[in-house]
Amino acid sequence: MAKLYFYYSSMNAGKSTTLLQSSFNYRERGMQTMLFTAAIDDRYGAGRIASRIGLESEANIFDADTNLFDDIKMEHETRKLNCIMVDEAQFLSRDQVFQLTAVCDRLKIPVLAYGLRTDFQAELFEGSKYLLGLADELKELKTICDCGSKAIMNLRVDDKGDVIRQGAQTEIGGNDRYIVLCRKHFMEKVF
Repeated sequence: MAKLYFYYSSMNAGKSTTLLQSSFNYRERGMQTMLFTAAIDDRYGAGRIASRIGLESEANIFDADTNLFDDIKMEHETRKLNCIMVDEAQFLSRDQVFQLTAVCDRLKIPVLAYGLRTDFQAELFEGSKYLLGLADELKELKTICDCGSKAIMNLRVDDKGDVIRQGAQTEIGGNDRYIVLCRKHFMEKVF
C-alpha cells in the first residue's frame, strides 16, 4: 500500500534539503519522481525547490486551482512515477490533500509532503491541518532555538527585528522575516 507521509517542522529544519535528497535517492536507482512546490513561494524562481545549503531542482508548481490528482495521473500515464514529493505543503488546500490521498490509494504512488506545521501566530496552515489528520505517517524534522531546545515556532519580525504579532497568515520570507524558537521563547516574545 502506498502511503502519504507528512514531514513537518518549523522553518530552517532542512525540509527542502531532505526532499531533494530523497528525490536524488529515487532517481539514482532508476526510479521516477515528480516534484511540486507552491506557486506563492517564488524566492528562488517559479517552479524551483532550493535549500539553504545549495541543493535545488525544477518542480511543478501548484496553486489554488491545481488538481494534483489529475496532473499526477496524466504524468503517470506517460512515465511510471515511483514517488510524488511536495514542498511547501502547508499551502495545499483541503481538496488538494484529499487528492494526494487518492494518489496513494488509487494510483498506488507514495507521496512525501514537506511543510510548516504552524504560522507565526501558532495557527495551523490549512494544508498542514489536513495532512496531520490524513497522513499515514507523521515525521517531525527538528531544528534548534538559540537556547539549544527544539524549535517548533516561527516568529515573524520586521526589518528592525521587532516582533510582528498580526497580519496575513502568509508572508514569504526567510531568515530576514522569521526566527525559529522553542515554545517558551516564542511565548515570551509574543505575550
